[in-house]
Amino acid sequence: MFKSFFIFLISSICFCSTLLYAQNIVTGTVKDASGAAIPGVSIRLKGTTQGATTNPDGRFSVAAKAGDILQFSSVGFQSKEVTVGSSTVLDVTLETGQEALAEVVVVGSRASQRSVVDSPLPVDILSATELKSTGQPTFDKTLQYRVPSFNTVNTPVNDATTLLDPWEIRNMGPSRTLILINGKRKNLSSLLYVQFSPGRGETGVDLSAIPNQAIKRVEILRDGASAQYGSDAIAGVMNIILKDKYDFTTLDVNTGVTSKGDGGMFNFSLNSGSNIGGKGFVNYTIDFLQQNSAVRSGIVHEPTEIATFGGDAASNALIRAYLKDYPTANNINGTGETTAGRFLINGGINLNDNHQLYGNAALVAKRVSSFANFRTPYWRQDRGLLHSVTDNGGKNYLTQATLAFPTEDNVEMYRGYIGYVPTFEGDLIDYNATVGAKGETNGWRHDVSLTTGFNSQTYSVDNTVNRTLGKASPTRFKPGGYQFRHLVGNIDISKQVSDKLGIAFGMEARSEAYTIIAGDEKSYEGEGSNSFPGLNKLNAGTNQRFNIGGYVDLSYDITKDFLVNATFRTEKYSDFGPANVWKLSSRYKFNDDKVVLRGSFSTGFRAPSLHQIYAQSIQAAFVGGTIQLSGLFNNRSAQARLLGIPSLKPEQSTNLSLGLGFNPNRNLSISLDYFSIGVKDRIVYSSSISSSDPTSTLGSILSQAGVRTAQFFINGIETKTSGLDYVFSYRNLEVGKGKMGINFAGNFMLQNEILGTPAEPAAIKAANSSILNTQIKSLLTESRPMYKSILGFDYAVGKWNINLNNTLFGKTAFQDLDNGGGDMENIKAEFKPAVVTDLSVGYSFSKKVSMTVNVNNLLNVLPKWDLVALNAKGEAAIAKPEDKALLRGFLGFSGRYDILGYNGSQFSQLGTMFNANLNIKF
Repeated sequence: MFKSFFIFLISSICFCSTLLYAQNIVTGTVKDASGAAIPGVSIRLKGTTQGATTNPDGRFSVAAKAGDILQFSSVGFQSKEVTVGSSTVLDVTLETGQEALAEVVVVGSRASQRSVVDSPLPVDILSATELKSTGQPTFDKTLQYRVPSFNTVNTPVNDATTLLDPWEIRNMGPSRTLILINGKRKNLSSLLYVQFSPGRGETGVDLSAIPNQAIKRVEILRDGASAQYGSDAIAGVMNIILKDKYDFTTLDVNTGVTSKGDGGMFNFSLNSGSNIGGKGFVNYTIDFLQQNSAVRSGIVHEPTEIATFGGDAASNALIRAYLKDYPTANNINGTGETTAGRFLINGGINLNDNHQLYGNAALVAKRVSSFANFRTPYWRQDRGLLHSVTDNGGKNYLTQATLAFPTEDNVEMYRGYIGYVPTFEGDLIDYNATVGAKGETNGWRHDVSLTTGFNSQTYSVDNTVNRTLGKASPTRFKPGGYQFRHLVGNIDISKQVSDKLGIAFGMEARSEAYTIIAGDEKSYEGEGSNSFPGLNKLNAGTNQRFNIGGYVDLSYDITKDFLVNATFRTEKYSDFGPANVWKLSSRYKFNDDKVVLRGSFSTGFRAPSLHQIYAQSIQAAFVGGTIQLSGLFNNRSAQARLLGIPSLKPEQSTNLSLGLGFNPNRNLSISLDYFSIGVKDRIVYSSSISSSDPTSTLGSILSQAGVRTAQFFINGIETKTSGLDYVFSYRNLEVGKGKMGINFAGNFMLQNEILGTPAEPAAIKAANSSILNTQIKSLLTESRPMYKSILGFDYAVGKWNINLNNTLFGKTAFQDLDNGGGDMENIKAEFKPAVVTDLSVGYSFSKKVSMTVNVNNLLNVLPKWDLVALNAKGEAAIAKPEDKALLRGFLGFSGRYDILGYNGSQFSQLGTMFNANLNIKF
């Protein structure tokens, strides 16, 4: 027995020694060409799923044996394979990647691949680490605090806008920036923004549908690119690159809450995948988000409320009594509740050394809920509603004269009635998918792909009534919804013909369809469901169009420092015909490539969206404290023809860009870019057009349609937008035992204005009305920050990572409609500049477990605004405190939106938010 045990012991020792030798721990440092450490480099043992990542000092350790091949990759550097030798110490140097930082689809020329420094156009690159450090739960809010020219903000009383907030780049609206996923066009949302907020009258891609954890990097081309990509690329292009090669499975658990204890957030995200025998990969992300509502209702200003709803002594007394008991008038204004499930997959497989099949797909299901304004008893009394009567000690806020349905019932039956609040629910489905093949044959690169996309939104409103139906009214309605889908085919071919000449050409065919889904009949009959009338079946249906386009692109290096690039594109749309655009760009490098001069000039276009052409509905809007029905009539309707409104045509644009880049060493980069964008025939969603004369052409059209006001889309204005983008970045600055990175970036608007006078149809002129009133002009020109700068510090030492970001939001303003006394024409609300500070602290417990704590808006800064006089009349209007308070109340609907203004707030109104992230790799 002892002999057997001895043999077993010796065998075990030999086996363990062999195993120990086979699993040597290889350590080392990864640096760039200048000797600076590179953090975050992915290291993978070829042919396996094993790997590691370099720490903030560029160091790594990985289990490997002699003869194994380690693959090193990082954004901005060329990938590298290194064979493990007999030594267990391995130091690696990575070279700057020509294609890693600027793929063909973004840098402005499809003819040749160039790095950011080589590009003739300004390009921003955001890594996954930079996105994560913001601590924001959604991709659109992440960009708000990383990209100076990007702006978005929550709006109160959101209705359908709860599903996604309007966003824009360079104050150009959400429809003038093209969004790509891995270089392929992403489908638009089916939602058309109709609220009085920035982005009004437009649609855009639902950026919040893309989970941060699925993103490898984001590339933003800050220049017009219609010649390369067609419609929508007037302000620029955003290309979202998905995670590809599988390194390890990552589980992220995020949770957070505001400093007031509401707005609780929970987010679970799993990123995983597999490498297919060294020939391909599959990478997928499963993400779940629960975001609770946060309430920031303002205190109602009693004098404004009386001026709006009162008039006689009895009514005024009732309003005072009600607001004494309910200072916010029971409003639930703020951010809505969101529940979202998101799934995304990206894959590719090599057919041989030169050809690959690839594909990606994403599916998002989202449900949101929010509240309309509370219907106080002195505003509306709708009998028979559920949840509308509360005891409240038997107090009486009504008189017989104020009842909506006066009957033999006496007012005593309304004791305890405090009103009701309609609720809004929205359901969204969004998906996109691409399949394609790409490769290279005899120097010709080719890429053929097919992309599909779909967005659907359907709505429900509850605890409300259709007053037209009286006691027969239900309390829950299905007002209908919208759908948008597209199918896109692309063929792109390019070749570097010589060291100097590159050529590319290709074509795109796209089919689009927009559907209006009718609501249930009782939601649109008569007045319709209160707070959100349904979509009439007469307006429902599907409309489609088809377009085909082609481009040719030439890139020529006159010398190794002097590049010129030219692109021409032609398209034909089935609904409005052809469009031809072109672009010229150039870049000159000198002083050993440390200084770069760049510039471009291009023409562009934006096709009117199908939403803008065919949308038709009845909307409920606040006018003078009451709800009035307003009709949106499309350009092909009988009403539009009677008013003399022409069919929509494409917007035409010109884009000039001039820039200077300075890169004295690997760690320091400075750039300054000027841009100027002119848009002719810009499509606008008109003012609410009304007429006091029912016998006029306009008055009779409104009467026949059963609405008080009308709105429509028209190629009505010409705009000019210009400004400066600046970036300063210094990294690997040694501070103590750690290293610091400093980033300063900003956007400053020099001009954002409407040129000339709007194109007014004759019937509207005759009614002394305008398609572009003061309110709409203000939204277009001054509702986004005049300037925005981000100063960030990133510090890494040992196992700690600390990020401190300060975002300066410049002033915004909003000028409202006249209140009847002419005062609003002489004053405006101005939101004051403010700095929002975000702090992120991360700690790595091990190579596989780390935790990050974020405090967003550390100093609890809230948007602040005040009334500003535009002239002597304005100064007189706000000279007395009580008069100023009254006008301020009118701008904030009696103070309900004093914090949450629809129209000019530059950043979130929720104040300080805390959140934590636990990251586990396995």
